[in-house]
Amino acid sequence: MSFIGNIIWLIFGGFMSGIGYIIGGIGICATIIGIPFGIKAINLGIATFTPFGKEVVVKPQADSLLAILFNLIWIVLFGWGIALSHLIWGIILAITIVGLPFAKQHFKLMILALLPFGRDFA
Repeated sequence: MSFIGNIIWLIFGGFMSGIGYIIGGIGICATIIGIPFGIKAINLGIATFTPFGKEVVVKPQADSLLAILFNLIWIVLFGWGIALSHLIWGIILAITIVGLPFAKQHFKLMILALLPFGRDFA
């Protein structure tokens, strides 16, 4: 199921969404101070390509001061918009019966897009 779900996901927007994350991450990496945020955006793009069959995993260092500080900066600058986009698409897809599996993936990605530091997609 996850293979077919990922193929359908890629065809209907997942590929473009992942490319958007990666291009944005490369742009953020253009500034020296933005490199940690750009790397996270690129990792989010890669995770967006195949969300079916994966879960958000909290790392042991998720509660460290640096991860909390980076998450706060991320939320203010980038995360709220990305998470809001996943929330809106998740709600739209949840309205239909056919879109429920895809809505679940958007809600899963929303958590990762809001607080990426200290979390991973495995």
